[in-house]
Amino acid sequence: MWRYENDKNNKIRYILGEDGKKPLFCVGINPSTAEPYCLDPTVNRVKVISLKNKFDGWFMLNIYPQRATNPNELDRCYEIDSHKKNVEFIEKYLTSFEKPVIWAAWGTLIEKRQFMFSCLKDIYEISEQTNSRWITFGNLTKKGHPRHPLYLPINSKKFDFDIKSYIEKKTET
Repeated sequence: MWRYENDKNNKIRYILGEDGKKPLFCVGINPSTAEPYCLDPTVNRVKVISLKNKFDGWFMLNIYPQRATNPNELDRCYEIDSHKKNVEFIEKYLTSFEKPVIWAAWGTLIEKRQFMFSCLKDIYEISEQTNSRWITFGNLTKKGHPRHPLYLPINSKKFDFDIKSYIEKKTET
């Protein structure tokens, strides 16, 4: 069954995915055009990699919920109400599963806006409360970011991702 949570104008997307008993939660940077039955290349790659790695469902979450096909078009300052609602939806979904697995998948796009690390920290705090395990696929970028799904081969190797250390390092600089 499809899950799709968005605002009434479809300018914000909080959740997109397909149910399963053991889904993979992918955290990207921001939503683009994908909708149920009409996946964009990034979300299609998320679905394929999730299923290939024996997850029976998947959910696309984002650090920031504003829809933008070009990350350069993201808000310069984040909209607090959208962020809070995004965090609420993420919490609602993560608490629905025992020991959820979260795929860190934002690439270097996280550097597009300074507020992204603060938003990610809020998501991390929820993941701690839900006893979530963080993973990533493929090697980290030269700057130490988890790779964006679009640039990963389908058969990329899965690694544990130390989200706590990542946040500590990235918020210090």
